[in-house]
Amino acid sequence: MQPLEVDQIRASFVNCSRGEAKTVTVPGEVPWADRDFLGWRDPKAPARAYLVLPYEGEVIGLALRAAPPARSRVSSNMCAFCSTTHRVSDISLFSGRRAGKLGREGNTLGTYICANLACSRYVRREIQPEIPQPNEWLTLEERIERLEDKVHRFVARVLESR
Repeated sequence: MQPLEVDQIRASFVNCSRGEAKTVTVPGEVPWADRDFLGWRDPKAPARAYLVLPYEGEVIGLALRAAPPARSRVSSNMCAFCSTTHRVSDISLFSGRRAGKLGREGNTLGTYICANLACSRYVRREIQPEIPQPNEWLTLEERIERLEDKVHRFVARVLESR
């Protein structure tokens, strides 16, 4: 991912107001070269999360909300973006308003992803989840391509009515 300035990040949000975008706490140092998207949770409000990524020639930002951890009998779950299996407590349901008319009508879209939004790092195996992973024979390039495809599909669904 190409480095972005704070102003570019704030201007990229498509599912929140300009006023809301101005209040976003933007992360400091980012290892841009090893990221497929910029994802972070607001340290001042951990239920708020943000995704920013290149999408079809522009930079798109999504404001998301993390649901409280689920109480479940299931012990693990898989991230919809990076296909990493985690303990249930390390996966969160993130939802965000849809862009455009549907978002103004109150429609949201959600998906279960890594609670720390470190999908790029899991795909590159820079960090390991706490539970064993199923064997996977994809190359690094194939894992990155799969991650990008899944993130882009989510963004496309958010943007449908824009």
